[in-house]
Amino acid sequence: MNEIKLGLVVAEFNRDITYAMEIVAKEHAEFLGAKVVSVLRVPGVFDAPIAIKEMLRTDVDAVVAVGCVIEGETEHDEIVAQHAARKIMDLSLEFNKPVTLGISGPGMGRLAAHQRIDYAKRAVEAAVKLVKRLRAFREENKNL
Repeated sequence: MNEIKLGLVVAEFNRDITYAMEIVAKEHAEFLGAKVVSVLRVPGVFDAPIAIKEMLRTDVDAVVAVGCVIEGETEHDEIVAQHAARKIMDLSLEFNKPVTLGISGPGMGRLAAHQRIDYAKRAVEAAVKLVKRLRAFREENKNL
């Protein structure tokens, strides 16, 4: 089976956390035998959809969105996370390629964000599994 090519879209906001998430994502992709062929950093989670869309136009098999949305004094974190997540899902369906959500938040503080760095790992795992399963499904059903 062909090597799985992943793209990473990484939010720079809260970079101390997202840097660690990016490293974890790359390491786990390598562990799973997938290759991160492209990394595109964006200012924040809210900015991720346009970068994801550009990346989906390339030959990547899946895109992993990485970021964290930390709670502030307003509901801004909820707006950012909900709208980004919805658009990310829409892009996956539009391009018929997996786009997984390695974005932690909303409603968490910095300590919780540090404890959720492995969300990037989980998102890579989901992307690889989904690519493999979709390939198998398409192969089994190519004559239908």
